[in-house]
Amino acid sequence: MIPEVAISDREKAYALLEADADKILQLIKVQMDNLTMPQCPLYEEVLDTQMFGLSREIDFAVRLNLVSEQDGKSLLENLERELNVLHEAAQAAQKS
Repeated sequence: MIPEVAISDREKAYALLEADADKILQLIKVQMDNLTMPQCPLYEEVLDTQMFGLSREIDFAVRLNLVSEQDGKSLLENLERELNVLHEAAQAAQKS
């Protein structure tokens, strides 16, 4: 049986990772709305840096057994899907 504290720590770790993923999504939304378009090197630099940082956080949480490898991978894949939707919407708006 897993101690209740361990479950709570796992839930907290996943919630923190989700919050960081949401911050990345919000940052990219603001950047797309106000600053630059997806073709801009600055946009790509910010996105790459943020995604790399989140992937390192997830790796760390996985190594501590706070998050399963599958949950971490799923979190990254979900964020990538949401970012792709934003990117496609920005490109469609640019063509209009």
